[in-house]
Amino acid sequence: MENLNIALIGCGMIGREHIERIQNRIRGAQIVAVCDVFEEGAKKGAEIAGAGTKVYTDFNEAINDPDVNAVVVTTPGQFHKGPVLAAIKAGKPVFSEKPLANTAADGKEIVEAEMAGGKHLVQVGFMRRYDRGYRQVKELIDSGKFGAPMVIKCTHRADGVADDYTTAMAVTDTAIHEIDVLPWLVNDEWDEVQCIMPKTNSKVKNALKDPQIMIMKTKGGIINMLEVNVNCGFGYDINCEVVCENGVVNLPCPSFPTVRYANEVSTKIEDNWILRFIDSYDVEIQDWVDHALKGETGGSSAWDGYVASITADALVKSQTSGVPEKVVTGGTPNFYKK
Repeated sequence: MENLNIALIGCGMIGREHIERIQNRIRGAQIVAVCDVFEEGAKKGAEIAGAGTKVYTDFNEAINDPDVNAVVVTTPGQFHKGPVLAAIKAGKPVFSEKPLANTAADGKEIVEAEMAGGKHLVQVGFMRRYDRGYRQVKELIDSGKFGAPMVIKCTHRADGVADDYTTAMAVTDTAIHEIDVLPWLVNDEWDEVQCIMPKTNSKVKNALKDPQIMIMKTKGGIINMLEVNVNCGFGYDINCEVVCENGVVNLPCPSFPTVRYANEVSTKIEDNWILRFIDSYDVEIQDWVDHALKGETGGSSAWDGYVASITADALVKSQTSGVPEKVVTGGTPNFYKK
């Protein structure tokens, strides 16, 4: 395969961003077809992709187009399963934005389809594995210099969310990033998780419980304490600190100039997730393209996406039970062992 001719499924905000990214900043790939259930949305995607881009409203038709040899899925999470399964059936490499699926049952169906096909085709878009800061933290931990990790302290804060954001989405849409990246960071697996509800922020206008504290324990005994706080009111604030036997590895926010002005010393905080992780998206998509051209996959696998869904389901269950819930995966199949 000399070039990836991609059908992009789902032309919303992130879909249009990926179209622009692939057409202008990614080597070895091009968008040849776009698809959205709303034809107007597909046409907007085609305008970004350029002249000659095919427009579809049925993802099966787009994926099975003979000019298409790879697929990118950027529909809302609850609609990932259909096109991902269609790409597997067609034998075409597929990059699916996170989550792989909105439920563990749907994730299992994708994993079973990929294993039945006998070929690794799916990569899930957990871009934090491609963030420079997280990669540097992983390198430091893997060096062994700091000893074994014991405790991880994280925050995932946002200035505000849409009115339709739910309590469960604090797990499935927000904490899902930490659910994936932290086991990768410390080379471990989740064992049990618990969600604790502190006093709710007075700015919350609906039944949303915010903030939430998520306590997640790995099989190796590492405890992670994650604060999800999506109405913090001051910006997009991602932090990760790993306490090890011989030292502490702290991932700082991206640096902005420190300003001394009007009797204050201040440093800017990011406004949103796009600015914080924009570079990692470029690295992630390029890595997927490079692997796909060689008939390989990189990054988060379908199994990783499935395990993230199992963990998310356990956390959502704990939101109402209030007690620790076990993360039961049944063990990694040999097909996915590296």
